[in-house]
Amino acid sequence: MPRNFKLTLAYDGTDFHGWQMQPALPTIQSILAESIGRITGEKVVPQGSGRTDAGVHALAQVASFAIESSIPSRNLMVALNDILPAAIRVTAAEEVAANFHARHSATGKSYRYRIFRGEVCPPHLARYVYHHPYPLDESQMKQAAPMLMGEHDFTSFAAVDPEKGKEEKEECSNVRNIARSEWQREGEEFTYTVEGNGFLHHMVRNLVGTFLLVGKGSLTPGDLSRILQSKSRSAAGPTAPPNGLWLVSVRY
Repeated sequence: MPRNFKLTLAYDGTDFHGWQMQPALPTIQSILAESIGRITGEKVVPQGSGRTDAGVHALAQVASFAIESSIPSRNLMVALNDILPAAIRVTAAEEVAANFHARHSATGKSYRYRIFRGEVCPPHLARYVYHHPYPLDESQMKQAAPMLMGEHDFTSFAAVDPEKGKEEKEECSNVRNIARSEWQREGEEFTYTVEGNGFLHHMVRNLVGTFLLVGKGSLTPGDLSRILQSKSRSAAGPTAPPNGLWLVSVRY
C-alpha cells in the first residue's frame, strides 16, 4: 500500500529554473524527484502547491508524493537533506492521508515581496531582494494596496505567455479572493505581503510592478480598480524581478 508524504521545503531559487521540471535544466521539482529516487529506488514526481518561477524563493513550499518504501518520515527528511544541494532544505516531512495533494488540497497562500530601498544593497541581501533606491511615494503604494482585497477577476495581473496554460486552465477562472494586501516599511526594506485563496502565474510580480508605477506617480491608487475591471494585462504594470519574491506559507 503506497504511503502518501507531505514535505515542507525552503529554498533559495536563484540558481534554479523555477519549480517545474524542464528538460536539461535544474529545477526544484526535478532535483527533489531525483533525490527521492536515490533514497527509495522509486520513480516519483513530487507535486508542489504551485509553481515558483526561476529566481523566486520559498520559506515553506509544500510537496506531496506517494512511495512504497517503509522509511520513517524523519529518516526521509534527514536523508534528503544529506543529498539535496544546500540551497534546498526539507524543513518537515510527514505521512498524510492518501487523498492529500499539495496543490489540490491547498486553501490559501501567502507571498512576500521585498524591495531594498537603501542606496547600497548589502551583498548578502542582493539575491533575496529587489534593489530599488530611486524615488517612490511609498504612502501612495500603501494606500493602493487594500484596493485589491476581496474577490476580483485578476486577469489584468495574469501572465499571458505560452507557459501559462497548465495550472490556470485547470482552474477555469481568474477570480481570486485576497484576504490581505499591504505594504510595510521595515528599516531599509519596503515589503509587500499578500494572502489569498490562490494566485495566477506571475500575479504577485505583476501586482508589484503595478504598485511601483503608483509609487512613481504614473498611476494613482484609484487606477487599481480601473485596471482590475479592464481584465487586460496591458492595462497593468510590468512584471517585477523574481529575486524579491518569497512564497511564505501554504494553508490547508
